[in-house]
Amino acid sequence: MTAMSDTPLQSLQDDVQRLLGRCLLRLQHYERAIKAIVAHHAVSGSAETLVADRDARIADTARKTLGLLVGELLGSGIVTNGTESPAEPIPASTGTTFSFRMGIALNLTDTEFAQLTSDLKDLVVLRNTLVHHFIEQHDLGTLDGCHDARNALVDAQTRIDHHLRQLNEWGNDLGRLQQQAAEYFRSDEFRNFIVNGIYPDGTVYWPDAGIVRALKQAAGGLAVEGWVPVKEADKWVTEHYPDQLPGAYGCRSWRQVLHESRIFELRYFETDGLRSAWYRERQGH
Repeated sequence: MTAMSDTPLQSLQDDVQRLLGRCLLRLQHYERAIKAIVAHHAVSGSAETLVADRDARIADTARKTLGLLVGELLGSGIVTNGTESPAEPIPASTGTTFSFRMGIALNLTDTEFAQLTSDLKDLVVLRNTLVHHFIEQHDLGTLDGCHDARNALVDAQTRIDHHLRQLNEWGNDLGRLQQQAAEYFRSDEFRNFIVNGIYPDGTVYWPDAGIVRALKQAAGGLAVEGWVPVKEADKWVTEHYPDQLPGAYGCRSWRQVLHESRIFELRYFETDGLRSAWYRERQGH
């Protein structure tokens, strides 16, 4: 009699365990997916450190809880219409290294963003409840308690599956955008930006322009009491860096490059009755 009376309860308990395990596995899938999105939706660093910076970001993301991941995703990977997100590379000079930052973000209306924020916070609460407090909230030693627990888990699974589908859609969108970004990274336009500091619209980021780096290198071997003859620098750069010529930067002469960059001082000295242009790097550069 005891064994027969326990059969329905045991069956319900097994069902609850199966549903709880399914929910936890789905939550793990969700956490893995959101970690991938958070780790890869933005790219930053220099050409030399790009891979190391990416690996460090992946490692850092791997240690974060779901709550921290959601907080980072909101406002960075997912933004409102009023929030600016870096859609194009943004240069940042760090001495002799040129670095950039590129971000990909989902843009929502304020109403959509508020609703999503609320939904994701509820998901974090649900996750913590299932992992830490589910047995406290349900009496699995009774039929009624098991019925309530099963109903709660069926509802939880529906909510988790909804968030998983949503996250997978974001991941697919991110993958397509990353493919487009990868194609851009391989383009001559991007190389011109990284190597020469020339934006797609033709404007120049002079602090890290390739021609500026070449002029600085030329100064290392040609300077006389700190000043470099422009004519000799012209010959040196043309020989060592034939692609780094004024015309590539929209300039008609080396003197225009020196003036436009605002990195160098330009002066004229007279030697043996001949007047010639000399340059040196400004202090602070």
